Amino acid sequence: MGIKGLTALLSEHAPDSIKEHEIKTLFGRKVAIDASMTIYQFLIAVRQRDGEMLTNNAGETTSHLMGFFYRTIRIVENGIKPAYVFDGKPPEMKQGVLSKRYEKRAEAKEEGEEAKEVGTVEDMDKFSRRTVKVTREHNEECRRLLKLMGIPVIVAPSEAAAQCAELARGGRVYAVGSEDMDTLTFSAPILFRHLTFSEAKKQPISEINLQAALDGLDMNMSQFIDLCILLGCDYLEPIKGVGPKSALKLIREHGGLKGVIKHLRGKSAEKAAAAPSDEEEVGDPLAPTSDAEKPSDDEDDDDEPKPKPKPKKKGKGKGKGGITVPEEWPWEGAKKVFQKPDVTPADEIELEWTNPDVDGLVQFLVTEKGFNEERVRRGADKLFA
Repeated sequence: MGIKGLTALLSEHAPDSIKEHEIKTLFGRKVAIDASMTIYQFLIAVRQRDGEMLTNNAGETTSHLMGFFYRTIRIVENGIKPAYVFDGKPPEMKQGVLSKRYEKRAEAKEEGEEAKEVGTVEDMDKFSRRTVKVTREHNEECRRLLKLMGIPVIVAPSEAAAQCAELARGGRVYAVGSEDMDTLTFSAPILFRHLTFSEAKKQPISEINLQAALDGLDMNMSQFIDLCILLGCDYLEPIKGVGPKSALKLIREHGGLKGVIKHLRGKSAEKAAAAPSDEEEVGDPLAPTSDAEKPSDDEDDDDEPKPKPKPKKKGKGKGKGGITVPEEWPWEGAKKVFQKPDVTPADEIELEWTNPDVDGLVQFLVTEKGFNEERVRRGADKLFA
C-alpha cells in the first residue's frame, strides 16, 4: 500500500526533494530494488491484449518472468547495477492488513465471475487485476531467473523495503528502487520510482531525497514517521477523517503522534460530555404540558395533522472535525517497525554481479517455460559486462 498521499504532500511542501531523470543519467549507480513489490507490479502490468496474464502452453503464469527478464535487461543496458531484495516473514503488525487483502481478493474474485457473465471486458480486466496474489512459486522462480542472469539476490529477514533502506544507508547501494513511499519511512536516503516501468511508457525516473523532504516539511525523522503512520501505512488502518493536509497540520501543531492522539481523544471526550442525553432530547413523556404546548381554544381538532418536527441528531462522540481515533490503534508498534526493522546489517551482505549463465537461462525460460530461444539468447547477450 505504501504511504497514502505522501507524494502529493512532498510535491506541494517539499518540491526540492523530487527530481526527474532519464534512465541513462543513472549510469554506474547501484540500486537495491524491492523485488516483492516488483513481482506484483509485473503480474498487474505485463498482460495480453485481452487483459489476462501471460501464460505458456501448460497454462503456467509467465508475466512475472517476462517482466523481470526484459526490464532488468533494460536497467543493465543503461549502466545501472540492480540488486533485488525479496520479502521474508512479514512482521506481526502486518497480519491484520494481510487478512483484509485476502478478503478483498475473495470479493474481487466473486465479482469477476459475475463480470464474465454480464460485464464488459473492462470490468473483467479490473476485477482480474484485483485478484492478483504473489505466491511462493512466483518468488522462487524470480530468484532462480535473476541468479541465472548474474544479478544479486537477497532475501530479507522481514520487509524487503526495510532491507533495501539498510543497504542504501550502509553505502552498499546508492538508492532504493520501489514504487512504495514507505521506503522513505524506513529511512532510505534516496528513492528511485518508475525504474522498472516499461520503456514504452516513457516515464522519467523520479528521485526523492529524504533529507530534502525533511527540510521542506520542517520535520525531524521521528516526526516524519509519525506523519506517515497518520497518513496511512501497511501496519494500521488510517484514522477516518484525517487526510494528507490535516495530518500534516496536526503533526506540526502537536509535535508528533503522541500529542496528536491526546488532542483528538481529548476533543472526542469533550464532545461526548457535551452531547445531550436521550432524556434531554426526547423529554419526559409523563411531565405536565406547559401552557405554551397546550392547544388553544381556537384550534379545531379536525384540522389537518401538523407535520412532526424532525428529531434532533444525537452527538456521535467524535473528535475534532468528526475525527474518531479507534480505541485499539497501536501506533507505537508501527513506529517501532519503521525505526527498528528486522534487517541484516549492510556490512554483512555481499553484492556480486556476474556474467549470465546463458545455457541455464535457455533451460529455464525456453525448455521449461516456453519462451522464444532466439529472444532469450539475444537478451542474455546484453547482460555481459
